[in-house]
Amino acid sequence: MLAAGPFKDKRSGEEIYRQACGVITGGVSRNTVFRRPHPFYASHASGCYVTDIDGVEHIDFANNMASLIHGHAHPAIVSAVVEQLMRGTAYTMATESEVSFAQLLHDRVPSFERIRFVNSGTEAVMALIKAARAYTGRPMIAKAEGSYHGTYDFAEVSQTANPSNWGDIDEPNRVPLVNATPQGVMDSVVIFPYNDTERTLALLDKYADQIACVIIDPVAHRIGLFEADTSYVDALYAWTRKNGALLAFDEVVTLRVNYGGAQENFSVKPDLTSIGKIIGGGFPVGGLAGRTEIMKVLDPREQRILFPHSGTFSANPVTMTAGRLAMELFDRETVNNLNALTDIARQQIMDSAKEAGIPVSLTGAGSMLRIHFRETAPTRYREAFQPKEEVAVLKEFLDYMHVKQHIMMINTGTCMLSTAITRNEVDMLSEAMLNGFRHIKPKLEALHGMAAEKD
Repeated sequence: MLAAGPFKDKRSGEEIYRQACGVITGGVSRNTVFRRPHPFYASHASGCYVTDIDGVEHIDFANNMASLIHGHAHPAIVSAVVEQLMRGTAYTMATESEVSFAQLLHDRVPSFERIRFVNSGTEAVMALIKAARAYTGRPMIAKAEGSYHGTYDFAEVSQTANPSNWGDIDEPNRVPLVNATPQGVMDSVVIFPYNDTERTLALLDKYADQIACVIIDPVAHRIGLFEADTSYVDALYAWTRKNGALLAFDEVVTLRVNYGGAQENFSVKPDLTSIGKIIGGGFPVGGLAGRTEIMKVLDPREQRILFPHSGTFSANPVTMTAGRLAMELFDRETVNNLNALTDIARQQIMDSAKEAGIPVSLTGAGSMLRIHFRETAPTRYREAFQPKEEVAVLKEFLDYMHVKQHIMMINTGTCMLSTAITRNEVDMLSEAMLNGFRHIKPKLEALHGMAAEKD
């Protein structure tokens, strides 16, 4: 047992990790927290501050991979959850909390005509793909090269495509993520280049009568955290109308962008949307929302249920209670204020880069931003792709930020702000960035010198 205290836990990270490796594969249950010589271990957290087991306090700009929109241990959410815990955590019955939360989301986002709750973003995308197939009667999906949509086989194809295997941009290869992924999975997925309308439509046309849905992340994190062009989304929408397919948005990450999600930025609306992260109020969650006629494939009242669906912990009252309150607190004014604060952070980070004399560009939207160590911000996956030398510099930068500046960021160089963050923390971030930029400047100069020699 770990003996946690207010200042320092008794065991070192090295000791904990040694034990972990004896019982957990690789010593971690999610590879995103792995690092050498051992992971960072948290002791406790409140608001936008996380204290590690050595008693060191860090400002949290990662927020558990963008899921904690109000930071840690928000008092109102904690109080509501504790009250629900006293009444039970899950039942073999429905609860009113599920209905109340669904009503809130339904009223918030116009395309959310009907909703189903699940337990993770991955589950949400799985349900989305299955619902699209069930509704259209078609086997294939289309997704962007480099995009992350969870850990479902079909959603993983070409997630980590690289120059050695991604093939011709006119028809990108279908690259498996996991060893021995069935060929049938690859054959069921069309891969297209994000934000490239002409090539995307040409690829979709080749399989027009087989595609159930075209799924995109409207602000694609893994691709580069840049927004989909409006004209590109309009073209995808028109193509799906013409060819009897569905347009699906993965808003597991991007629902935070606006009050009504990233889809609020477009004139067209998706047929289906996967959601998660911030809607859990700090607890595991996912959801599928969309048009009534499509969502009907899950309806147990139908004579023939095209997509039988359940889940032991789906819509459990703890998550529903926390999620509803979190989204109530994330009202339109709060969204706008957080986005405005993030704009200030962007400007100050760019000022820090200029003062340090290094090339930096930023991508993102709403309360999300991502650093690219290059002068021009990428807009497509192959532009944003980082060779191993650049990844090594980014890793050194992030480790420096965490260990020396006590700033937590996502391992792609991304900040996901929470409402617990104030201008004071943003000022501390930009000052830490300046120090971090100066620290890696020699490595960046060497890296760009290498690139110039190759050119």
